[in-house]
Amino acid sequence: MIEQILASGVVLTTPILLAAIGGLVNRQAGIVNIALEGKMLVGAFVAIVISAATGSWLVATLAAALVSMVIGYGFSLTITRLGANMITAGLGLNVLAAGAIGFLMSYAYGSSGTLRLPDVALLPHVFPQSVESVPVVGQLLAHLDPLTILAVLAIAVLPFLLGATRFGLWIRATGNAAPVMLAVGLKPKLLQEASTAFAGFFAGLAGAQLALASIGIFNEGLTAGRGFIALAAFYFGRDRPWQTAAACLLFGLLDAAQIRMQTVGLPPRLIGALPYLMVLVALVVSQMRSLRRTQ
Repeated sequence: MIEQILASGVVLTTPILLAAIGGLVNRQAGIVNIALEGKMLVGAFVAIVISAATGSWLVATLAAALVSMVIGYGFSLTITRLGANMITAGLGLNVLAAGAIGFLMSYAYGSSGTLRLPDVALLPHVFPQSVESVPVVGQLLAHLDPLTILAVLAIAVLPFLLGATRFGLWIRATGNAAPVMLAVGLKPKLLQEASTAFAGFFAGLAGAQLALASIGIFNEGLTAGRGFIALAAFYFGRDRPWQTAAACLLFGLLDAAQIRMQTVGLPPRLIGALPYLMVLVALVVSQMRSLRRTQ
C-alpha cells in the first residue's frame, strides 16, 4: 500500500507543483496570482478538446499552456495597466473561466458538468511497465509521465534562475523595489506581465496534466481547489522552490492517502477534507512561526 500511495501521491503532486512554480515566480515579481485555479481549469478544458481533435498529447499540452499563458498576460494587463486590485481581478477571472467553460460545453458539445470526447490521447508513461518489479519505487517509476519529469526539472533549475541570473535578479527586484528598477531604466510593469504570462503557461501545463494523466475526461470540478493549494504551497514554502515543492508533495501524498482511506468505512466527505485541513494547519503554523521571529 505504501508503494501505491507514493506512486499516486507523486502523480497528484504534479499539477499542484506546476501551478506553484508559476505562482512563485509571479509573486517574486510582486503579483499574488489568485487566478491560478481558473487558468488550470482552462488548461484542462483545452487539453481535452485539442487532444481529441488531434490525437496528440503533446499538441494538446502545448495548446493548453499557450492559451493559459495568453489569458495570464491579459489578466496582468488589468493589474499593471488598468490598476485593478490583483485579488479582485484574480477571483473575477476564476469565476469568468468557470462560466465561459460551462457555456462552451453546453453550446458546442451539448454537455453539462462532464465532457467525454472520443480518441483522447493521454500522457504516455516515461518508463516501460516492466519497471514495476523494482522494489519500493517500481510503481512510482511505472506511472511517471513527461509533465512530472518537467516539474521536477523546473523546480531543480528554478533556484539558479532566480538567484544567479540577470533575469532572476530583475524579477526579484521588481517585487521588492520597483522604484529602483525604474531609476536604472528598466520597466517593472513589463517584467510583471512576463511573470504572469509565465505563471499562466505553467498553470496550463498543470491543467493538462490533470486532464490527460489518467482519465481523459473533463469535469467542471476537475481542479478541486488545487490552484489555491498551489498558492498556499509557495506561501508555506516562503517563495523558496524546494520548500514549495515539499509542501506540494505533502498535499499530494495526503490526497493519495485519503483516497486509500475511503475503503475503511469512514465518511468520504470527512476523509476528502483531510488534505485541505492539513494545508490550513500548516499555513497557521507557518504564520505563527513568522510572527514569533518578528517579536
